[in-house]
Amino acid sequence: MRKSFLLMALLCMPVALYSQNKTQCGNPTGQERFPLYSFTELPRLAGPSPAEWSSVKGTQVSWGSTDERYAMHSVPLAKAAGALTLNAWRGEKVSAQAVVWTAEGLDGLSFELTPLTGPGGATLEAETGFLRYVMTDGIPEGEDNGCGERYDHTQFDSSMVADCIDPYLKVKDLTPMETASVWVGVRLPRDIPAGKYKGKLVFRSGDEPVGSLDLTVKASERVLPPPSEWSFHLDLWQNPFAVARYYQLPLWSEEHFAAMRPIMERLAAAGQKVITTSIIDKPWNGQTEDPFKSMISWIRRADGSWEWRYDVFDKWVEFMMSCGIDAQINCYTMVPWRLSFRYYDQLEDDFKEVVAVPGSEAFEAHWLPFLKDFAAHLKAKGWFSRCCIAMDERPMEDMLLAIGVVRKADPGFKVAMAGGYHPEIEEYLFDYCISLNSEFPPEVLERRKAEGKVSTYYTCCHEPHPNIFTFSPPAEGEFHGVNMAARGVDGYLRWTVIGWPLEPLLDSRFRTWPAGDTYTIYPGNRTSIRFERVMEGVQDYEKIRLLREEYSRTGNKKALVRLEECLAPLGDPGMDPAAMAPSLKKLKSMF
Repeated sequence: MRKSFLLMALLCMPVALYSQNKTQCGNPTGQERFPLYSFTELPRLAGPSPAEWSSVKGTQVSWGSTDERYAMHSVPLAKAAGALTLNAWRGEKVSAQAVVWTAEGLDGLSFELTPLTGPGGATLEAETGFLRYVMTDGIPEGEDNGCGERYDHTQFDSSMVADCIDPYLKVKDLTPMETASVWVGVRLPRDIPAGKYKGKLVFRSGDEPVGSLDLTVKASERVLPPPSEWSFHLDLWQNPFAVARYYQLPLWSEEHFAAMRPIMERLAAAGQKVITTSIIDKPWNGQTEDPFKSMISWIRRADGSWEWRYDVFDKWVEFMMSCGIDAQINCYTMVPWRLSFRYYDQLEDDFKEVVAVPGSEAFEAHWLPFLKDFAAHLKAKGWFSRCCIAMDERPMEDMLLAIGVVRKADPGFKVAMAGGYHPEIEEYLFDYCISLNSEFPPEVLERRKAEGKVSTYYTCCHEPHPNIFTFSPPAEGEFHGVNMAARGVDGYLRWTVIGWPLEPLLDSRFRTWPAGDTYTIYPGNRTSIRFERVMEGVQDYEKIRLLREEYSRTGNKKALVRLEECLAPLGDPGMDPAAMAPSLKKLKSMF
C-alpha cells in the first residue's frame, strides 16, 4: 500500500477536513467550511512523473471516454481524437468527456460548447462542467466486503479522483504536466427532428485559442417516453437533513425546500420513483453524518392518549411530488436497529423513549394505534395506495411479526423491504429488494410480476464490484440498469443519493463505508460521473424494454435473439469489471 508523506498528513482527517467530534485537524485549503459555488480542492497527493510527460509537446485536446476517470497528473491518451459522434434516442440524455493536457501549463483555461445545430436550425442544449477532484479511498485487494469502520484512513489507499461535474467553475489554471477534463451532457427533447446536430467544443487560454473538438449528436427516429413514464423502479434514498446542515438553513424552511428543489428535479429526471420518509427518529441509529429525524411528531398526551402530527410529513411528500417524484412513498421503519422509539411526553414536558421488541405487547401497543391513524390520514390525502411501510436488513422473524401488526391495522397497507431473500415473508411484500448477489426464484419473480408487485436488487458497502463508489470504474454505474434488464427485475435501489459526509465536495470518504457510498449528487446540485452513468443504465433498461416489445410485436425474431445475446453476459452480477465497458458497448450497438 503506497504511502507518501503528504498522503499520511492528509489522512489525519478521519472523515473529511475535521474529525468526528468536529475538531479541526488542519485545513490545507484555507477555505471556509461547507463551500457551495466556489471551492478549492484538497492538495494533490502525488505529482507528475517527468519521464511520463517527456514526449508531450505543448498542449493537447481530445475527446476521451466516459468510462475513464483521468488522473490529474498522468498523460491521459496516447493519441488525440478530434471528432466524436454520439447516437441518441430523442428524449435521452447522452454524455461525452473531453480532455486537455499540457506539458508547460496553462493560465485561464476555459471552454465553450457552440450550439449543436441540426435539421431546420433546431438546436440542442447541453449541461457542461469541469471535472473536479475529490478524496477517495478503496477496498484492499482480495477483500470481498467493503463494510466496516474506517476511522483510521491510513489503512486504506487514498487518492484524488475526478467525479464531481462542476458547472460553476468557468476558468481553470493548469500547472505544468497537468490534465483537466470537461463533461458534456446533452438531453434531447422528445419533439426535435431526427438527424445530425453538430457543434464544437472550443478551448481557450485567456483570449488565445488552445484547440477545438467536433461533436455530432445523431438523433434517432426512436423516442424514449418522459422519465415519469419509465418503467424502471429507481429508488435512490433522499436525506433532506443533509441539505439543511450543509446549506446552513433552518430545517423545513422555505429556503431549505428551495435549496433541495433542483436536486430533486434532477433525481426525477433520472426516473426516480420513490419518496423516502422517516416516520420515527433515527430509523438507522444515526449512522449517517446527518441522522434522519422523524417527519411525524409522536405525542403522548397528559391523559395517556396519543396524538400524531403529520404537517412535516405532508409538506415533504407534497414537495417531492411537485418535483415529479410521486409513484411510491416508503415510510421507515417499524423495526429500527435499536428497537427504541422516541416520543414527546406532554405530562413531563420532555422527550422519552420506549423500547419495544416485535412480538411484544409493548410493540403492538405502540404501533397499532398509530398505523390505524396513519392509514386514515393517508386515505384522506389520497396517498394510501402509494404508501409502503418500509423496513430494511432486519431479521426475518422480526419482519414477520411487524407485518402481522401492519395487516391487523389495515390489510390494505403495502409493505416494502430491502434485505435478504426470505420465502417466508415474500408473499406479504409489495416492494421486495434483495442484494445484488442474491436471486429471486424464477417462478416467484414471474408470479410477482403477474401480481403487480415490485422486485428489485440493491448494492451497498458490501459489494466491492459492481458499485458506484468514487473509486469505482464508471461503467459499473451503467451496468446496474442493464443487469436488471437481463435478470428480469423491475429496478435498482441505492441507499442514498445525498447522504453527504462532512465536506462532500472535498472528501468523499466516510467513517464506516467505502468512499462515495453515501451520495452521488454533490452540493450545489452538481451531478457526478457516477450519477450520469447510473442514469444511462436506467435509459438502457427502457430501450431494452421497448425493443423487446417492438421485436415481439413485429415478429422480428432475429433482432430479438441478437439483443438477448448481447444482453446475456451483463446478467452476471459477478462480471469482471474490465469486461463491462466493452460488453455495454456491444449491447448499445443494438440501440
